[in-house]
Amino acid sequence: MPPHSTSPDDDLLRPREVAEMFGVRTTTIARWARDGILSAVATPGGHRRYRRAEITAALRSVRSSGRERTEQDAVRLYDQGWSIRRVAEEFGMSYGAMRRLLVNNTRLRERGAVRRSPGGT
Repeated sequence: MPPHSTSPDDDLLRPREVAEMFGVRTTTIARWARDGILSAVATPGGHRRYRRAEITAALRSVRSSGRERTEQDAVRLYDQGWSIRRVAEEFGMSYGAMRRLLVNNTRLRERGAVRRSPGGT
């Protein structure tokens, strides 16, 4: 029996595996490690490995902040005059889902209302 049993959360992941989880390139993962965004473990051969538990926690954090960023960006585009349909297409969402998101985060314009610039005719 091994002196130290490991849980799946103690697994070390290769940069390629981490990149696939985040949907980025391996060069991005290496840059994040150099910048201290992700912590890496060096192998005896000098390769980087990442602890599964830390990567899972970082991924959860990115997903929740990404959702907030999507909401802010969608509201900003809508407030700039984009239609709900156009904003929905930009974010790959259905019209109904985007409308619900916007209703919860901003005041919707009246249908058919045209935005006019100040001092316009």
